Amino acid sequence: MRIVDVTQISDAVAELCVDTNTCLGEDHLQALRRARDDEESELGREVLAQLLDNAQLACRDRVPFCADAGYAVVFADVGQDVHLTGGTLRAAIDAGVRRGYTDGYLRASMAAGPLDRTNTGDNTPAVVYTELVEGEAVELTLLVKGAGCDNVSDIRMLTPADGRAGIVEMVVDTIARAGPNASPPVTVGVGVGGPFERAALLAKHALTRTSGAPNPDPQLATLEREILDRINATGIGPAGYGGRVTALAVHVEAGATHIAQLPVAVNVDCHSHRVGRVSL
Repeated sequence: MRIVDVTQISDAVAELCVDTNTCLGEDHLQALRRARDDEESELGREVLAQLLDNAQLACRDRVPFCADAGYAVVFADVGQDVHLTGGTLRAAIDAGVRRGYTDGYLRASMAAGPLDRTNTGDNTPAVVYTELVEGEAVELTLLVKGAGCDNVSDIRMLTPADGRAGIVEMVVDTIARAGPNASPPVTVGVGVGGPFERAALLAKHALTRTSGAPNPDPQLATLEREILDRINATGIGPAGYGGRVTALAVHVEAGATHIAQLPVAVNVDCHSHRVGRVSL
């Protein structure tokens, strides 16, 4: 049994909030560089070059890459041999977000409720998903999620008769309807299967994968490539100015489902794709 004081979690989350908002991950930077080299549109290449310049300056000067510092989504994998002391996990994560967003001068974007639109002032509460896993470590993954791309996300309850073609059409249609509003080039998380709410969670979790890393399931990897090619054939391009790079990556995750269902969820992330990880 390993004892972990929750202050360690708060400290780690606070640091993650600042680091993830100011320094893009190397996997995403590489994806942007590949896109810049592959893009045929002059305007598209200019957009991608500016995104890369902005990323360099933001990390160097420790300022936010994007004005929308998003809401904090934390996936916490807690080892079953860990005993947390000093408070609850959720309270510790909120304390870390509160400190990170306040001390890091990051924009607070959380409203107290959908009808009471009062800003909470410190970007709490965080969105927390906890998984009990083997071992005695605590793995924290932070996804910083802006609203512009989130607003174009979608979920549809397809039927088994819609099949693979229905999945592809649903995802491509979602990105095509979003157009420039999702701030492309986007990263697309797709959740297939599970009941209604599970599909959405699969889609969001898919965004935390290494950019462009194929699903280890060959069938899903092939599906990812097909959807990516179809999205990039729309011609929306970087920032919606036209071009061949509308999406940098498509990540599909799948789960068991009812025999009469085929839920498909699409969670879109913009060019400001911000993911950070820490292991305690």
